[in-house]
Amino acid sequence: MPARGTAAGFRFPARRPAARPPSPVPLLGADLVGALLGALAFAEAERRPLFLGLLVAASMLLRPHRPGPASGVLDELPAVCGRIAVGWLALAALVAAYAPVHALSARTLVLGFVLQSAASCTGRGLVHWNRRTALLSRPRTALVIGPAATAQRVAAAVLRHPRSGVLPVGIVAEHHDGTDGLPVLTTGQEVQRALIQNGVREVLAVHPSVRTQQGPLLRALAASGCTVWEVDADSPSYATRDQLAGFSCRRLDMGYERRHGSAGKRLLDVLVSGTLLLLVGPVLLVCAVVLRITDGPGVVFRQERIGMGGRPFTLLKFRTHRPVDEHEAATRWSVANEHHMSWFCRFLRRTSLDELLQLWNVLWGDMSLVGPRPERPYFVGKFSQTYPGYAARHRMRTGITGLAQINGLRGDTSIEDRARFDNAYIDNWSLWQDICILARTAAALVRPTGS
Repeated sequence: MPARGTAAGFRFPARRPAARPPSPVPLLGADLVGALLGALAFAEAERRPLFLGLLVAASMLLRPHRPGPASGVLDELPAVCGRIAVGWLALAALVAAYAPVHALSARTLVLGFVLQSAASCTGRGLVHWNRRTALLSRPRTALVIGPAATAQRVAAAVLRHPRSGVLPVGIVAEHHDGTDGLPVLTTGQEVQRALIQNGVREVLAVHPSVRTQQGPLLRALAASGCTVWEVDADSPSYATRDQLAGFSCRRLDMGYERRHGSAGKRLLDVLVSGTLLLLVGPVLLVCAVVLRITDGPGVVFRQERIGMGGRPFTLLKFRTHRPVDEHEAATRWSVANEHHMSWFCRFLRRTSLDELLQLWNVLWGDMSLVGPRPERPYFVGKFSQTYPGYAARHRMRTGITGLAQINGLRGDTSIEDRARFDNAYIDNWSLWQDICILARTAAALVRPTGS
């Protein structure tokens, strides 16, 4: 699919609720029933209070078991039985240490282990059977992205194995090579139509080049609620247990799933921005007074910018330039080399002190300390049409600094490079990466270069 058409067709896709993974509750319930039966055997054999046996049930609940790639109870039998054995041995050691008179006999250990293992595996087997039946009756529809011939071959193989629970409904390729099979979609509009009409929930990328060449499309599909998989159509080279109709595959994190560290990122924003506002409050006050004396009224500059998900917000800065009108402010790209600025305004821009008011945007939640820099609506629309991947920058909260900025991409620099660095930051986000970027930004303030 052409890059321009992809970006334009999927600028800000309507977000559907992401497909929910299988709930761990049924498997936990099976483990709990097995643990209770083992506890009953323990209480009956030893004539002890039941609460001692419930320690085994607690050991099963201390570590919730998320559904993995195992397709049946036999695949997870060693892990389940191993956990149960550890639980009973730990119980025996606890009783022997604190109540040696009531130490568990070997008969009790074996009986409890066997009963609990049998009950737990039986329950888990029923859960897996029910899930396989549901997948056969209600498979997840999928689009296959890649060269037409390879995509058709993978789609045909998946269709021959309905137990995989995936039903390909279309091929997304740059052009139709004339081969028979599923319909080939070559435009963004056709992909959107297939997405809506078929309720597509899975995306299979079947060629290594898809991730780089069709990155904007994959991100857009992920934003619409699809799960993106990279499928090795030729050789099982991925070190993963995930399989689809015999093909090795791995799930791609396109940055739209809620990350476990998102609360930590927000906490870091609040703590750091709040602390900095208290520390630099006198500096902000001095800057405001000097700016008012040297440049007249209108110290604070307010401008509409585009934030996460394409939502507009009001960005705050110290005013260092006075545009002719609002149209110029919204459509003029840069005034970094404006010769009519006063000496103090040039100082503010060189030292980036004019950006400090954005700490209020961070504290209010419009921005983050680290993230893609926000831009004006006029340029967001223009760049989204021109540079593939630019619109995907808005899947995370915008920031005061970012990976692009610490790599020298400020002011009049390549927009394509900025988009690439911003998306790389989002795709590989971690709280530690944020801390490193903040540290490098603080170090760069010692040798300011302006913006």
